[in-house]
Amino acid sequence: MFEASLLFYFLLPFLFIFFKLLLTNSDENLQPKSYPFIGNYLSIYANSHRLTQWSSDAIHNSPSFTFVVRRPFGQKRVLTGNPANVQHILKTKFSTYQKGDIFRSTLFDLLGDGIFNVDGDEWKFQRQLSSHEFNRKSLRHFVEHVVDDELNNRLIPILTTAAANDTVLDLQDILQRFALDNICRIAFGYDPAYLTPSLPQAKFAVAFEDAVRISSERFRTITPLIWKFKRFLNIGSEKRLKEAVAEIRRFTTKILNEKKQELTTEPVDLLSRFLNSGHLDENLVADIVISFILAGRDTTSAALTWFFWLLYKNPAIESEVVKEVKEKSDSPIYDEVKDMVYTHASLCESMRLYPPVPVDSKLANADDVLPDGTVVKKGMMVSYHPYAMGRMESIWGENWMDFRPERWLEKDDTAEKMKFRARDPYVYPVFQAGPRICLGKDMAFLQMKRVVAGVLRQFMVVPAVDDGGEPVFVAALTSKMKGGFPVKIKERKG
Repeated sequence: MFEASLLFYFLLPFLFIFFKLLLTNSDENLQPKSYPFIGNYLSIYANSHRLTQWSSDAIHNSPSFTFVVRRPFGQKRVLTGNPANVQHILKTKFSTYQKGDIFRSTLFDLLGDGIFNVDGDEWKFQRQLSSHEFNRKSLRHFVEHVVDDELNNRLIPILTTAAANDTVLDLQDILQRFALDNICRIAFGYDPAYLTPSLPQAKFAVAFEDAVRISSERFRTITPLIWKFKRFLNIGSEKRLKEAVAEIRRFTTKILNEKKQELTTEPVDLLSRFLNSGHLDENLVADIVISFILAGRDTTSAALTWFFWLLYKNPAIESEVVKEVKEKSDSPIYDEVKDMVYTHASLCESMRLYPPVPVDSKLANADDVLPDGTVVKKGMMVSYHPYAMGRMESIWGENWMDFRPERWLEKDDTAEKMKFRARDPYVYPVFQAGPRICLGKDMAFLQMKRVVAGVLRQFMVVPAVDDGGEPVFVAALTSKMKGGFPVKIKERKG
């Protein structure tokens, strides 16, 4: 089998040329073509630079909003944007659709046995222990002390200097630094001081970026044998991944050592809670640290990056957000961000179009049939697609392409104002849904709204290169703008 796989990989260029001759001009209204032995590989290869959009189109062009991807060697993967299927996967048949061996082995070098890479009792233990850190008291402390300190003493001074000097900043990078400092301080009691005026090129951050990218690229190889063979020989991207993970482990070890020295019987953060639980295996705790860095750094920074771009493209909405921010400026910090209804709706609308996690996958551990009739065999990957679902006319109407926070608002009969109207999480699974729904959802919204308020109260964010087009959406484990988000910061008048 191994030799056959290598032979097939060697012959791919010739197979590509041969089958290319058979292809007619692409038609976006048709499903990707499938051929014997190689399945949809030609279409996947041709769209390798835009796989999220390609898979979204395939879902939209299916009557049931479900598409079965056929990969080489007879592998199949289900992609769905059907809300009934999503509820079936994430809730009704939760025990049937788990992370599974494929997901676990592909991401194990990076995530190990962290909460996002395990099932069953391991997952339940980590989730139960983690949940204690997301109560109202912790959230208030987070936004009033950690986020506000990072905002006023680091982010705002950097933006002020950029505005005064008319310099260009990569806002995506700035927001990742901000989020990394935040998650490390609240979850581990450790301050990496990554967002400082010098914007240090920390080895950890570079290594983390590389490790996430390379790990996600493993899913796109024709067969896992390829990346496993490269890992065995310690060559190419797998060599870089090994180096990156080693750097990440050095960083997490430093955090662990400092925390152990100051450990008390009363947990003061997420890390001390895990250490006090008696699970002192350093590798396991390091896995947990890495998982929470991934969740806290990449998701909120991705959401805010696209949000600021959408605000620039929609000045009327920006004006409404700024108006709300100024109306709440005299409120206590926690109350201010909690009550920013229009801003909350705007963030939800932004994540509808650009979800931080555009696709999420599970593995079926038993044969099953989805509500739309799609047959799932044991061992098949099944993915639900928030990116595709956020762009479905059947869910959001003919104006789905418009950035409209109002679709999240309704009149409050008890007051002369609008109130937020949440959507069914199986229609809008941006934070997942069911038993694995994101623990940090409320924390993420509080952090994002505090950043929006702090920035827009003083500044306007203007793309440094605005050709009228859309930034290139790229997805690893989370979504990003290709090449960053270069902006100029302008002082807000009035």
